[in-house]
Amino acid sequence: MRRAQEDVMSKYRIEGTIVDTSKATASWSEDTRFNGHNHISLVTGSQWEHQRLYRSRRGRFYVEHWSQWQGSTPHAEWISPEEAARWLLINNREVPPELWDEANQVSE
Repeated sequence: MRRAQEDVMSKYRIEGTIVDTSKATASWSEDTRFNGHNHISLVTGSQWEHQRLYRSRRGRFYVEHWSQWQGSTPHAEWISPEEAARWLLINNREVPPELWDEANQVSE
């Protein structure tokens, strides 16, 4: 049985900063849709590529990327508050109050 990436705590280097997913103050998993055969990530459009959003201890947002493709390496990247709001909306997640203004700017 495959172990879900979201159950694994990881550390990443992002632009000289070390982020530890176990120290995040919040995290959100991607949403999926079932296409009749597989669960497809709403944010990546793939059954193999996945993402999870985190809010760091300092309040910055980053996305963890991982893949089920053999030989791929998980990584993380900082994203802007607008990108975080967009990520949450695409994945049908509740937007936290600190991102309400950004969510209003990126959605109609």
